[in-house]
Amino acid sequence: MNNAQVEIQLIASLVAIACAIPGTFLVLRKMAMISDAISHSILPGIVIGFFITQDLNSPILILLAALTGIITVVLVEYIQKTGLVKEDTAIGLVFPILFSIGVIMIAKNANDVHLDIDAVLLGELAFTPFDRLIWFGTDVGPKSLWLIGGILVLTLVLLFAFFKELKVSTFDEGLSASLGFSPILIHYGLMSVSSVTTVGAFEAVGAILVVALMIAPAASAYLLTTNLKKMLLLAVGFGVFSAISGYWLAHTLDASIAGSITTMLGLVFLLVYLFAPSKGVIAVLYREKQQRTEVSLLTFLLHLKNHDELEERHVNHLREHINWQKVRAKSVLDLALKNNMIVINKNIVSLTEKGNTFTTKAIDYIITNKDAQIEDMKDDFFLFRG
Repeated sequence: MNNAQVEIQLIASLVAIACAIPGTFLVLRKMAMISDAISHSILPGIVIGFFITQDLNSPILILLAALTGIITVVLVEYIQKTGLVKEDTAIGLVFPILFSIGVIMIAKNANDVHLDIDAVLLGELAFTPFDRLIWFGTDVGPKSLWLIGGILVLTLVLLFAFFKELKVSTFDEGLSASLGFSPILIHYGLMSVSSVTTVGAFEAVGAILVVALMIAPAASAYLLTTNLKKMLLLAVGFGVFSAISGYWLAHTLDASIAGSITTMLGLVFLLVYLFAPSKGVIAVLYREKQQRTEVSLLTFLLHLKNHDELEERHVNHLREHINWQKVRAKSVLDLALKNNMIVINKNIVSLTEKGNTFTTKAIDYIITNKDAQIEDMKDDFFLFRG
């Protein structure tokens, strides 16, 4: 592995970390699409900055692009607050207009500059090692590495300094205001960091990968934990893993690095989406199946409680009268036996003392719909365990 490969992976990893931090809060605030809006609408700011300085490396480009990102957020919120359209519609109105203005400005006045549409949308990590930073005649590494590193340090400093304020305002704006924090100031601070991060990563990875790195790792982490600190760490981990594995996927397939990293981000999210312990599709389907069995068990217990006739309590009654299939009937009986709710003697089913007590309370709950909750009862009786 040569120096260029190391530098590319390092830059991609730093971009992933820098994007994952604000991206986590955007996902929690249900503002994921605003990152897409910012990543496109900052184009006019970049172009105007270039017209002013004639230097693609000038920090003025970052400042103007970040300002354009903040203007985007302000316009979106202003349109949304009119009550005439929703947030997604406002985003769909604002960022295409600003992006189109940037495209027109490039086409008319900057055709000889590398600010072309392909570079804006896709970026190319493979070229970042060739754009070096020379400090007093010494090569100190790729410019993108220092730029992204500086933005990441700034982001981390702000995160540690205002973590409590960010956390409170994200989950409860009213509480944030009552505690003396300004939700609006914190909101625009987050948008400013998102804009600066987007601009810093723009030339290296392009808008599409910036959006993917901001949202996909955070969305994956969101499915795995409800703890904010753990979510931040997981988002960073998923981002770095996807950046490095995506690079080697591109190296193996001789494909676009940005495209390969985005593909890995999608695969990571798909795996988490399917197999997350509590929120994954498989876990949800299994839980729904268990709940259906539990409802069937409760129905059967209530049936036994209300009938003393032997024929009504015969095991075959499940299929003959309640119209349950054989597999379903067996699973209900097995669950009831496992939880010591019934006994079976000569194919006649009877409630145990525990089953009788539980069913009495369940009937009381159904009649009054107060004083008790089924979930609490399940915990009290250790029901449906084991």
